[in-house]
Amino acid sequence: MCYRCAWPAALCWCAQLPTLPTRTRFVFLMHPMEYKRVKAGTGRLTHLSLPNSELHVATDFDAHAPVQRLLADPARRVLLLYPGEPALDPAAGDLSPADPRTLTILLLDATWSCARKMLRLSPSLQRLPRLRLGPVTPSRYLIKQQPAEGCLSTLEAVHETLLTLSAAGLDTYTQPTALLDLFAAMQARQLAFAADPTRPGYRRRPYTPPAERAPATGQSARRRNYLRLPPNPPPPAPPA
Repeated sequence: MCYRCAWPAALCWCAQLPTLPTRTRFVFLMHPMEYKRVKAGTGRLTHLSLPNSELHVATDFDAHAPVQRLLADPARRVLLLYPGEPALDPAAGDLSPADPRTLTILLLDATWSCARKMLRLSPSLQRLPRLRLGPVTPSRYLIKQQPAEGCLSTLEAVHETLLTLSAAGLDTYTQPTALLDLFAAMQARQLAFAADPTRPGYRRRPYTPPAERAPATGQSARRRNYLRLPPNPPPPAPPA
């Protein structure tokens, strides 16, 4: 096992990972279940591709000292990349390139169900201003089905964020295909495994292209509720 990329040593990704320098600090908040999972974990691969990033594992980040230090740092402008209102739109000029603070973007790296629980357990994250992305390309995920339109993998979310920040003059995205190439290569490997009848994960039928998949129904359709959260709660009142 490669303990850096969390893939079997014979399939290690480390030599193939791009190096994407950014002015923005990306902070990946990973659920413990995601941390233990090897298959198709895009958050870890994205983190390893971004020198200006860090990764923390927990469910309650109000009790996580390194993350709380980030939130309290006056030299940083910290935003949360997660659906919700109100949200700041870089394309509308809500973020200024002249702001001397380091733009720091937090991402919840988990299933949508686990991400909602992480947010519920962390009021300090709920109070953060959200980052709005404009219309994004539908998810390219073949080996997983997203619960709703606009849902993206962590890797795709970072890619779209860098495109948005670059267009607004807030960052420079010098290799705009690198992450997507990595994503395609990872999925191609998984698809090859799924098509191999000698492997335990063999699929008799190929994956349906995302555009041809039927919307979720019944119990699965309730996953859409994971995207619906109340507006950011107000900050706690100062002590009397």
